[in-house]
Amino acid sequence: MSFNAVQIGKYTIEKPIIQGGMGVGVSWDRLAGNVSKEGGLGVISAVGTGYYEDKVHAKRLVAQRPLEVENFYSKEGFTAIINNARKICGDKPLAANILYAINDYGRVVKDACEAGIDIIITGAGLPTNMPEFTEDYPDVALVPIVSSAKALAIICKRWQKRYNRLPDAVVLEGPKSGGHQGFTYEQCAMEEFQLENLVAPVVEEAKNWGNIPVFAAGGIWDKKDIEAMMALGAVGVQMGTRFIGTHECDAHDNFKDVLLNAKEEDIQLMASPVGYPARGVKTNLTALVEKREGPAIKCISNCVAPCHRGVEAKEVGFCIADRLSDAYNGDKEFGLFFSGTNGYRLDKLISVKELMDKLTIGE
Repeated sequence: MSFNAVQIGKYTIEKPIIQGGMGVGVSWDRLAGNVSKEGGLGVISAVGTGYYEDKVHAKRLVAQRPLEVENFYSKEGFTAIINNARKICGDKPLAANILYAINDYGRVVKDACEAGIDIIITGAGLPTNMPEFTEDYPDVALVPIVSSAKALAIICKRWQKRYNRLPDAVVLEGPKSGGHQGFTYEQCAMEEFQLENLVAPVVEEAKNWGNIPVFAAGGIWDKKDIEAMMALGAVGVQMGTRFIGTHECDAHDNFKDVLLNAKEEDIQLMASPVGYPARGVKTNLTALVEKREGPAIKCISNCVAPCHRGVEAKEVGFCIADRLSDAYNGDKEFGLFFSGTNGYRLDKLISVKELMDKLTIGE
């Protein structure tokens, strides 16, 4: 099967592969810029931009961590990442992933638009008011992440009624992805919620709203997987974990080592302060958390609304902002390392160009 270019709003993506947004600092300028340069859609994570360039863009720090929302989600840091990615990919389409569950969601969306981002992708909740923040930027394409046809229908109804617009594409994420899941623990293991059984109903729902392009995500690994999703009606895929295994990935070398050394049984679901199950690698941190001996929880950055200023963090035993940023800094003792179910299959680092060739031409 040969892959054709796909359209997302006004933007043409040469190869039907969206690189998943991964934070803190796993997909920033180097990874996203190179994926877009090679014809896919590079995606910059908006999470923790105050950590970029050794926290120079965070105006206030406490205990070497960005203080409060405006510094954790630094506008200056985000803009610098987007500008540096542009130096790599030129005028090719470039996207940002902005979680709906974050504090200051609307402001961060506007920051992305002002910095010249082309496409915004949003998951971690139903972004029913997403178009509200991009009204002054009609060319910015909007792509919600959903886990069901019902979720897509709700978004389309609300957007059409309130804003007279519809999603330019949609990402359907199944329960094998890294990071936060749009499913309960039980649903993650149930047959009817597996990605291959969700694609057809979501594609059908998308047809009701004018053939919105559907990208399948969660556990996609190789060209065969991409072809299987497209045979079910998806126009392409979103992939995160496999891009961690590239030289250009912005993650710390220790982060890459954790995945390169992970076994299949090391990648597990865990509780998260965001309120959704999350998938990552079992490490020293997860062992400490299980024994309630994890690092102190102080809520310096106030990152996500569902955590209620550290209440949920204390419930599950770790602060997600601090532990993801520790992973970004290469701290194997206290870092939280997200991975999709296939992360253990990473066995060496290759270039983004080589990976894109493998995915589109074959292994």
